[in-house]
Amino acid sequence: MILKQRQEIERFLSHPGQDFRAAVIHGRDLGGVRERAQTLARAATANPDDPFDVAIITDADLESDPGRLDGELMAISMMGGRRLVRLRLSGDKASIDRLASEALADHVAEKFNPDAFLLIETGALGRDSALRKAAEKASGCAAIACYDDEPGDLARFTRDALAADRLSLTSEALELFVGRLPHERGVARREIERLTLFLGPGQGLTAGAADLADFFGVEPEASLAEAANDAFGGRLAAAQSGLRRAAQEGESGPAVVRALGSHLARLRKIAVLQQGGTPAQTAAKAAGVFWKNEREVLRQARVWTLKELDGVQPDILAADRACKQTGTPDRLLGERLALAVAGKARRLGL
Repeated sequence: MILKQRQEIERFLSHPGQDFRAAVIHGRDLGGVRERAQTLARAATANPDDPFDVAIITDADLESDPGRLDGELMAISMMGGRRLVRLRLSGDKASIDRLASEALADHVAEKFNPDAFLLIETGALGRDSALRKAAEKASGCAAIACYDDEPGDLARFTRDALAADRLSLTSEALELFVGRLPHERGVARREIERLTLFLGPGQGLTAGAADLADFFGVEPEASLAEAANDAFGGRLAAAQSGLRRAAQEGESGPAVVRALGSHLARLRKIAVLQQGGTPAQTAAKAAGVFWKNEREVLRQARVWTLKELDGVQPDILAADRACKQTGTPDRLLGERLALAVAGKARRLGL
């Protein structure tokens, strides 16, 4: 069965219960897949590192011994209790996909050891995947897809991780930091750990945007946020160069679209506040504009009226939907959107 909501996924990962005999965790965000799988492994068995109660199998193992998975699922725990069988797939071979799906179906049908839990970790599975179909159909199996983290998710686990070391960020600094986080969960975690060391764990410090300037160094110039800033500023070549650097760092099309949407939201907030009589600099601060970018963003705000921003919003929503469709060239869609925004900014006089 498919688990979609964050709350139900987290509840299952922490307490899988006896009604589930298997789980398939898949997605392009391999860091997110590994993190969720490790959480589930700790909940499924008392000692996830015990070689007697835990079997770890790869696709290479299945290629050399197709019956290996069935054998591990039939084995009984030497010490009693629940046995964990972890299948880690790194490829997309149809033969391995079929083997895994057949073993999964047999296991949830109680043909193997009922006290064994099958945990399958793999990359993104298409809708034609036999393994994905078997996982989504079986009531005794949880099918969990790992998508790119939304800004709210990144902000939440950034706050939680920093709080564990008695650190925090102001809302402006948090938005700045999250806007520059890579959307691969494992890499993002390492960036948060790096920030913790930079600020000093246990200091009880609440850091502001200015405190992060040395932490970022030259990184803001190569970030998607900077590329979005260049696009709305009408700097075609700079926007394209920034997107190229972001692609080399592993950023995908959906991340480009999100960065453009975030920048548009800041410009919109500035426009609304100024209409209500708020001074320009106060409006920029309220919109979360990084202090180093304030002059440039306010230059853009003088040209990007609410009417012009409303004209771009449908393009961003359309690109976001297109990026989520299977098989689409999402990176090209993101780049085309950024260049279209930059072209419109030039026509507006920027």
